[in-house]
Amino acid sequence: MRRTRLTKPIRMIAGLLAGLLFAILVVPLGAQPASETRVGHGFSVVYDAAHEITLTGTIHEVVTRHMAGTPAGMHLMVAGPQGLVDAHVGPFLSREIKDALHTGTPVQLVGAMASLRGKNFLMVRELNVGGTKVIVRSEHGFLVRSQGVNPKTKDKETASVVSNGGAR
Repeated sequence: MRRTRLTKPIRMIAGLLAGLLFAILVVPLGAQPASETRVGHGFSVVYDAAHEITLTGTIHEVVTRHMAGTPAGMHLMVAGPQGLVDAHVGPFLSREIKDALHTGTPVQLVGAMASLRGKNFLMVRELNVGGTKVIVRSEHGFLVRSQGVNPKTKDKETASVVSNGGAR
């Protein structure tokens, strides 16, 4: 049998590929330090019910478009005694409530402050606007779906259903 000159380069390439494969398997690629913000359930900040606050103020701006680095859903920029606060009310408000929220409207918010990527937000649990109380989050901080005001009972308190991420 006749040996060709390609045998040595082929062995060298095979050895380099084996070494590269070994390096890929041994060295963890993309390892990064853990984020300083505690994240709950992979998609939002942890709600700290022990540090809830009540904020009374006036809506300065209603933000409906998503901006990078902020929780998804509607935000209210509320001017109050603490200055301008970014209040996250989420994506599940009823049409009636969304229509009631505009610049200059007085609101009362109950929630907990949280930080995400260096920005502070009030994670609103309860929104009071125009005499209507809306539950935005459960007592554990999970967003709830608003069902709107029931015109038959004329009850101004908005019913809600907890959304816990699906069936278990």
